[in-house]
Amino acid sequence: MTLSRSNPRARRRWITLAGSVAAMLLLLATAVLAAHAEVSLPGSNFEIDTNANLKQDDAAPSIDWGSATVAPPAETRKADEPTGASDDSFGNGTKEDTAVPSVIDGSIPPNKSDLLNFGVYLETNASGRFLNLFWHRVQEPSGTTNMDFEFNKSSTISANGVTPVRSAGDLLIQYDLSQGGVNPVLFVSTWVTTGPKSQCEAANSTPCWSTKANLTAAGDATGSINTSAIPAGEADGLGAISARTFGEAQLDFDALTGGGGSTSCSSFGSAYLKSRSSDSFTAALKDFIAPTPLNLDNCGAVIIRKETDPDEAGNTTSFGFTKNFTTDPATGATFSLTDDDDETFSNVLQGTNYVVDESTIPAGWDLTSINCSVAAHPSSGVTPTIDVAAGTVTFAIDDPADVLDCTYTNTARVKIIVVTCNQGSDAVINSGIRLNSDTGTDRATVTAAQLTAAGIDPEDFCDAFTTFGNLVPDTYRMDVEIPNVAGGIGPN
Repeated sequence: MTLSRSNPRARRRWITLAGSVAAMLLLLATAVLAAHAEVSLPGSNFEIDTNANLKQDDAAPSIDWGSATVAPPAETRKADEPTGASDDSFGNGTKEDTAVPSVIDGSIPPNKSDLLNFGVYLETNASGRFLNLFWHRVQEPSGTTNMDFEFNKSSTISANGVTPVRSAGDLLIQYDLSQGGVNPVLFVSTWVTTGPKSQCEAANSTPCWSTKANLTAAGDATGSINTSAIPAGEADGLGAISARTFGEAQLDFDALTGGGGSTSCSSFGSAYLKSRSSDSFTAALKDFIAPTPLNLDNCGAVIIRKETDPDEAGNTTSFGFTKNFTTDPATGATFSLTDDDDETFSNVLQGTNYVVDESTIPAGWDLTSINCSVAAHPSSGVTPTIDVAAGTVTFAIDDPADVLDCTYTNTARVKIIVVTCNQGSDAVINSGIRLNSDTGTDRATVTAAQLTAAGIDPEDFCDAFTTFGNLVPDTYRMDVEIPNVAGGIGPN
């Protein structure tokens, strides 16, 4: 016999019963009564409660708004301006499709939604990614509840000085709940900037919000409202919440953005909440909570850094790289770096068998190390395969949190100059450096430049200069045979 919570994500409990039918029925009734009712999407650990609340009702791995792991900065939360004349609101007939909404103060009808707070939390686990939202208002309005969460890609502020400029692909998540209902219907529209008006939900031309898709009917969204009051001690800092003034929703974020198989990056830099005066898409907008920054995307990042040994003065030597990973928008297959430089790709689509190759190494340099776990900036979520001899890093980006961060270090080659000098009596240079000392106790290394600086022509002292160039840094040994005055072999 299988007993499970009403939540479809719940763990199943397998129990073998050997008693009577009455005992089985009693056990079943007890289990059902003890279960905490949820409507969360399959695979999610986040509690979307049938009677919406903020406290974690079940043991880990369950989480809720009040869980420690969901606290800011993991959760993005924004409060509205105080209710009254200074409260942000939309005016002058602003509707959903108004490209630059008209922002005013106050003018929120008392029977409509006067907003207080909203929250956003992206849950990521082995089953996928789930976008969790909540809204919080002052009073229960008459009629249908209409809340809209707008997610914008651009951080550029529009002409109203408050809301961002809309970009193609921005999202509008619509939370509609009929009067007296407990299960909202969630829709999504995207901002479209070109094309025929037939793709618009309400406008007669682009730009506009696209025809809305029913996420609830597709099984990609769920939600609820609080049918009973929430005491302040269980409201995660929001204070006492009366019935039907708190709602939450959960959406399959990969379904919204295309997930790992997407051919484009969806990165949202801010979100805000607004209320509509009726269930009509063309109804006037009223209260809103100003946008707050957040970071939601479905693409990973690759960072390649360059170091040289020794540090190069002027950083003039260029090292060439070839890449085969895909970005949106597309970027070139090659790039180059100099010492202390880096190249960052924050828009890498998910994929496997990606490769970065240091394909062009200037003469006089060798690639000596590739480190993808530097303590100050390690890779995250990626386990690369490193081949220093080939100059390659092979990796996969399979999660938007993945970051490949690798430092390529090149070492300059060296040269050894052997100078053979005439044998003779001790010669003293102005600086006091002694040449050809036969005691071996006061020898010093003397370069041709030092001889010249001392007013001595190196060729007067030295028979030959031999250069061994382009050597890999290492420890070298040199054996020299010098005939002595007796015709034997010995040190000079």
